[in-house]
Amino acid sequence: MTATDFRAQIAGFTRQLAGRPLDAGLDAWLNREHGAGSPTYQALKASCEAGVREGWLCEREAGGIRYGRIFKPAADLHGFSVDVVDMRDIAGPHHTHPNGEIDLIMPIEGKARFDGRAAGWPAVRTGPR
Repeated sequence: MTATDFRAQIAGFTRQLAGRPLDAGLDAWLNREHGAGSPTYQALKASCEAGVREGWLCEREAGGIRYGRIFKPAADLHGFSVDVVDMRDIAGPHHTHPNGEIDLIMPIEGKARFDGRAAGWPAVRTGPR
């Protein structure tokens, strides 16, 4: 797995998201079609684990959180950007995504939660959190 391979993988996935509203319907669709245990979820998780292990993902660290924006918004990604964050036993800083965000929770061990949600897509967020 390389960053180029990961970009192609993400582009194939974002093609399915292009033009969809960031709402509860998208959240439900993501978890039904691509939720924890699905082939999409497993492939994305394996790619992220490889990227972190190989050092091309989460190359920055602050406050105990490893992170990095691997891709800025681009046409081949259907306007999406991609950030990957590795958090362990810590709450991240509050921040905003004025255009919204779609999250994917991939616990490495145990039953980690993000904003109270377990593995899968707590998909849709708009504005501050």
